Amino acid sequence: MSKTPPLLQIKNLRRLMLGPVSLDVDVGDCVCITGSSGTGKSQLLRALADLDPHDGQVWLGSRACSAMPPDEWRAAVGLLPPESGWWLPGVLEHFHNGMPVPLDRVGLTTAILDKPVTQLSSGERQRLALLRLLANRPRVLLLDEPTANLDPENTRRIEAVVTAYRREHDAAVIWISHDSEQVKRIANRHLELIDGELQEQEMEWAPWLH
Repeated sequence: MSKTPPLLQIKNLRRLMLGPVSLDVDVGDCVCITGSSGTGKSQLLRALADLDPHDGQVWLGSRACSAMPPDEWRAAVGLLPPESGWWLPGVLEHFHNGMPVPLDRVGLTTAILDKPVTQLSSGERQRLALLRLLANRPRVLLLDEPTANLDPENTRRIEAVVTAYRREHDAAVIWISHDSEQVKRIANRHLELIDGELQEQEMEWAPWLH
């Protein structure tokens, strides 16, 4: 029986000091990427989202990034940066596609939808930006430290929401994290970015955390 093709294929991607990077990501994968600050982790995600110029090729299934309109690619391969942009004054104005999951699952209430963006805390913005991304129903989530501004309780909520989305929508996740315990909880693969190249790390499973 032939193996199912990868959901995301990366071949010889290069960007500034990054690369060459080649990686296959399967449906259902949660690939955690760690590495020292300044090694190019965010550069990698921005290149995969086709936001920065780069060499090499990236495919979503059988479709090459170079053969897809940029807006279509970025809807399917969705990036959550550390600081998301908010181009309209009110929270609700950013959710034309509806709310992908109930707000209480990320520790928020419906009252937040009536707030102006300027009144949101950094943690509230981070959680709402994830929901806004999920509302686009991406096949691949590129998450750049999505829980960096959150307390432990809300961190676990976000981990649960992303895990459920990945399983329910046959999606894949590439998640940048500096938290070794988080990697144990959420990832089935752990890669470290060293000298511009991804190196596979042995997984340290923590079954009591699942």
